Amino acid sequence: MYSQQEYFQRNRLLSSYQLAKLHTFEVVARHQSFALAAAELCVSASAVSHRIGALETELGFKLFARFHRRIELTPEGKRLYVQLKDSLQRLNQEVLEIKNQEIIGKLTVYSRPSIAQCWLVPKIAMFCRRYPAISINILTGNENINFNGYQIDLAIYYDNKQHPKLHCQHLMHETIMPVCSPSYAKELGLIDNPSKLADCTLLHDNQAWEYDSDGDEWQYWADHHGISLAGVSSAIRFDRSDLAVIAAINHAGIAMGRGQLVSKRIASGELIAPFGTRQVECEQSYYVASRDSDLNPKAKLFMDWLKQEAIKPKAVLS
Repeated sequence: MYSQQEYFQRNRLLSSYQLAKLHTFEVVARHQSFALAAAELCVSASAVSHRIGALETELGFKLFARFHRRIELTPEGKRLYVQLKDSLQRLNQEVLEIKNQEIIGKLTVYSRPSIAQCWLVPKIAMFCRRYPAISINILTGNENINFNGYQIDLAIYYDNKQHPKLHCQHLMHETIMPVCSPSYAKELGLIDNPSKLADCTLLHDNQAWEYDSDGDEWQYWADHHGISLAGVSSAIRFDRSDLAVIAAINHAGIAMGRGQLVSKRIASGELIAPFGTRQVECEQSYYVASRDSDLNPKAKLFMDWLKQEAIKPKAVLS
C-alpha cells in the first residue's frame, strides 16, 4: 500500500514546469546519448543527466537504463517517448497550418494519362516535399473533365484547341519522332533508314489528338519528311501514348514518341530514335486549364511549380 503522499506523488499530472525537462528527454531519447543531447541543447552532459534524473523522480519511474558508456530507454521511457514524439508532430502540423493558412488541404489535378505517367508523376515528390501541407489528388482520363462535378482545381491537356469556357495557360510545346528499342532497330535495320518502316509494326496512340485520331501522328510526321507509309500493313493501336511507348520498349514495334515524354527513356538507353534528328514540332501543345484566372493559393503554387518544371531542359534526343 502507498502512503497518501506517495499516492499523490505517483498520480500527479504533468505541469508546465516540466515541459523543459520533457524537451530534454525528447532530445536524449532521440540521440540515445547524454553527450549528444548536451551538444544539441548547448549545456553540459551533467546538466542533461541532472534534468533527466529530476524528471524521473517527479514522474515516479525510470526513463533510461544506464550502462557503461551507453543508455537505453526503459519500457516506460519508450511509451512516453512515442507519445511525446507524436504530440510534437501534431503540434508542428498545427503550427504549419496556422502559418500557411489557405495553402493547406487537398488539391485535385486532372491530366491526360500519358503526361501524368511519364512527366507529372515522376516529378510530384518534389512538390510534395516543398509543400507538405498540400494533399495532391491526381485523376486521369482522355475526356474533357467536368470541373464542377469532380471539384477539379487544374487540368493538364494536350491539344491544339483550348477550351473556350476555361482559363488556359500554355505549359510546354511538343515534338514527335519515331522511337523503338535498340534491339528492334538492329533486327530490322532501321538506323537512318526510314524505308524499312514498311517492315515494321507501327504503334499508334489512337486518341493522340481526337477520340479517333488513329494514325494521324504517324502520318503528320511522315508527310513532313516526305516519307510514304503506304507499304506498312502491321499496326497495334492504343488509347494512350505511354502504352505505345511501353510496347516499343518491349520490342513490339516502333512508336511515335513525344519528346517531352520519352527523353528520359532515350537517355537511359531503353529507347532510341533510329532516324536521328527527324523530329517534327507539333501544332498540339500541353496547357493547363482552370475554371477562371483567379486561382486559389494552392492551385497558384502548383501552376507556378508546373511552369518551373516545364522550362527545365530535358535529356538530349539522339
